[in-house]
Amino acid sequence: MTISFERILLFTIIVIAVPVGGYSLESTPHVWGFDDDPPKTLPAEFHVGTLFDGRPAGEWKVLDTDRAKSPPRVLGQLMGKGAEHAYKMVLIDGIKASDIELEVSFLPIAGKADMGGGLTWRATDDRNYYLTRANPLEQNIRIYRVVKGVRHLIQNFDQIVDIRQWHTLRVIMNGCQVQVFFDGKRVFDLCDQTFTTGQVGLWTKSDAVTYFDDLKLHVAR
Repeated sequence: MTISFERILLFTIIVIAVPVGGYSLESTPHVWGFDDDPPKTLPAEFHVGTLFDGRPAGEWKVLDTDRAKSPPRVLGQLMGKGAEHAYKMVLIDGIKASDIELEVSFLPIAGKADMGGGLTWRATDDRNYYLTRANPLEQNIRIYRVVKGVRHLIQNFDQIVDIRQWHTLRVIMNGCQVQVFFDGKRVFDLCDQTFTTGQVGLWTKSDAVTYFDDLKLHVAR
């Protein structure tokens, strides 16, 4: 049987188009810039968690500010008081994912007991999730597993975190492998199998007041 050049070319194109390894990210990410959300509100798909005493986990609102990374608005955690283990977080409804790339920019605004903030992912609820956060007071980046509301440190990385500027945290997780990047520099590369899937969100602690902007999520197909 004679196979034409056109058939060979078509077969080659199809083979090349198949993703290698079965892992690819959506071409269009989920993006939350907060600029189209009304000030003093919470975006419709976000919900606030609860503190250990049942109160809302922070005061999360969209606000206009000339300090926005991409003007005019940010999402802020504005409650400037809280106990040591007051974990303030929002989760995004309607999206549950295992393998992701998640990124946010944050600006530390205030805090005496704590500052900064971070990302949560594979959250089954507001008591069980992975967390990475940057703290200008401690000058470090950390990655935790939070189980039944208790943080368990996985790794620490000492890092200067300037309170005068915006910073970026990015998480890539595929299977058990997780990488965390701070301002484009990889700070963690490890394996953890505690959580397999769940929601993503934002997090602060204690009295930290923090602005967040340009939240982006890619979900693996």
